[in-house]
Amino acid sequence: MKSIIRAALVATILSSPVAALAADLVIATKNGPASMDPHFTATSANAEATKHVFDTLLRSGNDLEILPGLATNWQALDDTTWEFKLRQGVKFHDGSDFTAQDVKFSIERIPDVTGPNPSTIYVRRVASVEIVDDYTIRVKTNGAAPNLPNDFVRLFIVSHKAAADYSTKDTSAEGFNMGKATIGTGPYKFVSWAPTQDLVLEKFDGYWDGAQPWDKVIRKEIPNDAARVAQLKAGQVDLIAKVPATDLASIESDSKLQVIKKESVYIPYLEFDFRENSPQVWDNSGKKLDKNPFLDPRVREAFDLALDRETIVEFALEGMGVVATQLVAPNIFGYNKAIPAPAFDVEKAQKLMAEAGYPEGFKVALSYANDRMPTELGPTVAQLLAAINVTVDVQGVPAAVFNPAKTRGEYSLYMASWGTLTGESNYMLSSLIHTNDAEKSLGAFNVRGYSNPQMDKLIQDAAVEMDEAKRLALLEEANMLVATDRPDLPLATNLSAWGAKADKVTYNPRSDEDTLAMDVQPKK
Repeated sequence: MKSIIRAALVATILSSPVAALAADLVIATKNGPASMDPHFTATSANAEATKHVFDTLLRSGNDLEILPGLATNWQALDDTTWEFKLRQGVKFHDGSDFTAQDVKFSIERIPDVTGPNPSTIYVRRVASVEIVDDYTIRVKTNGAAPNLPNDFVRLFIVSHKAAADYSTKDTSAEGFNMGKATIGTGPYKFVSWAPTQDLVLEKFDGYWDGAQPWDKVIRKEIPNDAARVAQLKAGQVDLIAKVPATDLASIESDSKLQVIKKESVYIPYLEFDFRENSPQVWDNSGKKLDKNPFLDPRVREAFDLALDRETIVEFALEGMGVVATQLVAPNIFGYNKAIPAPAFDVEKAQKLMAEAGYPEGFKVALSYANDRMPTELGPTVAQLLAAINVTVDVQGVPAAVFNPAKTRGEYSLYMASWGTLTGESNYMLSSLIHTNDAEKSLGAFNVRGYSNPQMDKLIQDAAVEMDEAKRLALLEEANMLVATDRPDLPLATNLSAWGAKADKVTYNPRSDEDTLAMDVQPKK
């Protein structure tokens, strides 16, 4: 009788909610995906979520080093041909085999389904894909493409069978958001998701790289910083991303919690409009200016000199950052060590404004996504620019409003954040700085009319230079030109912080800020 009672008690405990949750992981993030189709958009929030379900052809390590993924090795056969050997024995979540056909299908469907912040930037160099055999593909490129492997760390592989009927802009959402096509080879299987709601995943026991320790993963999208922290302190979540600086001390002082920090590749920056008729620049009486002042390099330099980066880091970022010299972090290929830290010289800035014809300054709206940027960053920039008589109308709006309006060209001055996620400067330069050229798939995010022939040549030459040392020199020169021509003004390199339960998890953070269940281990 005692044995029966003991067995019954054990069974009860094992089936209780507490025990069921023992192998579950709950993560709270600031931003969630826009779609479960990994090809819909190139935003980091989308990639972060879909990495759990879909593998990429190559992997990006925690410091953005390139590692084998669904491709085990790769080589350039000539200047325009890359060969990729594929991993054998990999299964999709539905039990079907992963083969070269899935890679070819994934590459070719991207232009048909991509939406805002297009993911076509990762396949823009692809001219054609040849299947040599089930586990070998050859990619022909439209010219020499030395950094194609860097691009392919964001090439998500979907099942050509499961996604066959869901590969147009009209059908993608139905197929992937509802789970019909959300069949990957990744460590977790899709269970459910709806926009702004929880993403629920369950362990895939057949994962080629070994089963994960968590039976279920719940990723909660909680944009409000205070709410995210409150849920961690209340024990409702196990790990939270983007801990605000104001809450670091309280979390660190709690013996039940821990803080994990890492220098990020994300750099907040100001971006100038270069169109003749700019929509949101006025004189001090409120009359729209006939000429865009940002076309004058002296005005751009004055803005640069008026922005005290140390103040920005200390107050706007509350110490969670370091002064940035350029638009890429030091661990990115092409980072130029010769670029000095930005000078802070209000007196010189005032003289430059006067020389440019704006001794009394002007008014300008500063737009940004207030759910993606630190709260005090916009107001701090506005206060600093007041020293050169520039009146800044701070206009923070949700990213869902900001991004489409930016693409439509409604802003004169805006603030955003960029992370070079492929590990090479050309990703940033060719997308953000090169002249917008749809035919060449260059300048995809350059929607403000900046165009510099010298810059374009450097970027294009670097993109086809197969000699690594020569490519590095070209990228360093391009980054130096960005620093002197000032189409954008980098403000800082972010420091990222995560909060977690001290007794439940250990966490290995990434410099691209992706918060992945695969980097979380149970505390031993």
